[in-house]
Amino acid sequence: MKFLAITLIVHGPHPITGELKPTNARLREVVDNAVLAEELGFDGFGVGERHERPFISSSPPVVLSHIAARTSEIRLFTAVTTLSLLDPVRAFEDYSTLDHLSDGRLELIIGKGNGAAQAKLFHVTPEDQWARNREGYELFRRLWREDKVTWSGSFRPPLDEAETLPRPLQRPIRVWHGSATSRESVELAALYGDPLFSANVTNPVEPYAELVRHYRERWEFHGHDPADALVGAGSAGLYVARNSQEAVETYRPIFNARLALFEKAGVDPVFHTIEDAVERGSILVGSPQQIVDKVHRYHERLGHEVMHLSADADGLTDRQHRASLELFQSDVAPALRRDIPSRPFPGHENRHENRSGSRHERRS
Repeated sequence: MKFLAITLIVHGPHPITGELKPTNARLREVVDNAVLAEELGFDGFGVGERHERPFISSSPPVVLSHIAARTSEIRLFTAVTTLSLLDPVRAFEDYSTLDHLSDGRLELIIGKGNGAAQAKLFHVTPEDQWARNREGYELFRRLWREDKVTWSGSFRPPLDEAETLPRPLQRPIRVWHGSATSRESVELAALYGDPLFSANVTNPVEPYAELVRHYRERWEFHGHDPADALVGAGSAGLYVARNSQEAVETYRPIFNARLALFEKAGVDPVFHTIEDAVERGSILVGSPQQIVDKVHRYHERLGHEVMHLSADADGLTDRQHRASLELFQSDVAPALRRDIPSRPFPGHENRHENRSGSRHERRS
């Protein structure tokens, strides 16, 4: 199994202290967390894309370019690129440039995106959002593969032998399709033979397992080899401690603060206690063995080879955050890498498959 640390770059008050970091400090924290993720041996680091409060992740290619300059090995992901909102030509130019600056370490997770405010900002409606996502991806895909493109569609001006520069380093790039519950994303992934990344955050595993099952069915329907289907899945939070009692009690005030935000927003949470979330949700709070066992249970339902974990402290102290990530990499990740095989990243078969563990592990 491979592990990504991701952030949506939430910019809000600290859940316990109420402190709000300056914007530049929060963005620098993201970059520092990416450097830490590489140091500890994570396989990838992902930056989300949102265009509304409380997020400041409106420009993933800029953030990832800075991360590319500060790192050398870790794979760089978008989580997700909202092609329903973007001009696919401009998105291609940004990410093709980033592909070169990162020496071919880039992978994309695309999706429709969530949020009424950002849809309004870009004049996207519920009626056309899926059509925009599909059309944007189909053009983006051609731009990545063809040196000159003639094309016409519904949501941007046509192209006539258009040349887009720079031409990318990876020809082609691997594109995942991110989905929470939408079959539209699943269908697009299956049609083109692309991997699926299940959000697997808000609900118990059942709806996500159903979506993955549907993906595999549609994958075969479109004539692809079942063995080639590739699935990733998310998680709703992370805190690893030496024993479960310490983990739960440390994370409880963070979880309760999250519940208070739900209540303030008039949202009924799926899980009303930390114990319920640990039992039925994807949150990874507990001892190393508990987390290994839980990921195995989820893998039985999802068959995923890649999973994402929160890159952010989410209310933990810096010391708690680092200790949790270190313990995950020393006591959790090696067991899951051993037990759940995963395919290499494109173009990085030798370098990544020959890794003996994190830099932290190699030093210890």
